[in-house]
Amino acid sequence: MNSWQLTPEKEARLTEIVNDLRQFPFVKALVLGGSRAAGGAAAGSDIDIGIYYIGNEPLNVPEIRAIAAKYDPDGASTVTGPYEWGPWVNGGAWLRTSAGNVDFIYRNISQVEKVIAEAHAGIWGNDFEQQPPYGFSSTIYLAETRYCIPLYDPEGIVARLKEKVTDYPPALKRTIIRQALWAAEFTLLQLPSFARKHDVYSTAGCLTRSVKNIVSALAAINEIYLLGDKRAITILSQQAKVPAGFAQAVTDILTIRPEDLDANITKLRSLFESACELAEGAYAPMFQFNK
Repeated sequence: MNSWQLTPEKEARLTEIVNDLRQFPFVKALVLGGSRAAGGAAAGSDIDIGIYYIGNEPLNVPEIRAIAAKYDPDGASTVTGPYEWGPWVNGGAWLRTSAGNVDFIYRNISQVEKVIAEAHAGIWGNDFEQQPPYGFSSTIYLAETRYCIPLYDPEGIVARLKEKVTDYPPALKRTIIRQALWAAEFTLLQLPSFARKHDVYSTAGCLTRSVKNIVSALAAINEIYLLGDKRAITILSQQAKVPAGFAQAVTDILTIRPEDLDANITKLRSLFESACELAEGAYAPMFQFNK
């Protein structure tokens, strides 16, 4: 088994698909992405293939659909056009091949370049409605670029993009720490009034929202790009700058029972204060919490 955690059968299937896709002129680069590239893949993890194209040279979806049908002859594959899955996830395909599940993920090179440039300028965004559980952070594009393994890159497009994400942009770090910790603190400010009213829906939402923002801040503090939320707590727990007992604290805060809401809030305040300390002056708390 290779460093991609692919069996010989899966690696052969990956090679076959890449050789087919690279024949299309609209395909400018192909990469192996996801957990197979970043590490942490399980035996049954999907094989994610990123298909990079230029925005003004649109994908030929019928040709991609033909490739999907070739490797998923039972017709169970899903193939979309560009941006049918939203402004960030963009689109792609789900294939159920004889060697396991394979995903195609479309990536508009112009959009990726723009997001990376904005990151260096300190611009960060999170589209909550894009996907569960907490939306799509613009930093995911940087994570994908950082960890992906080029499989076909004749013009060096991916290689050049990788050079731009080798170092974590200082301006991006400052923005995320400031915005995420402010959002976590502002949410904490609202929590006691919801808890006093036994409003579990609003209290649970605020607890989750605040933890999500603390996670974003800790990723920036440690200068790591997260590929998403799936393994965020595990990955952060392995970093140098995280609150003591971080993973257990998150579990305790998000284990919600109506009679324990005050305790949840207290634990969240402690986690927030620890994150502020780890920010080393990059964020100063602004509010006095209600008791």
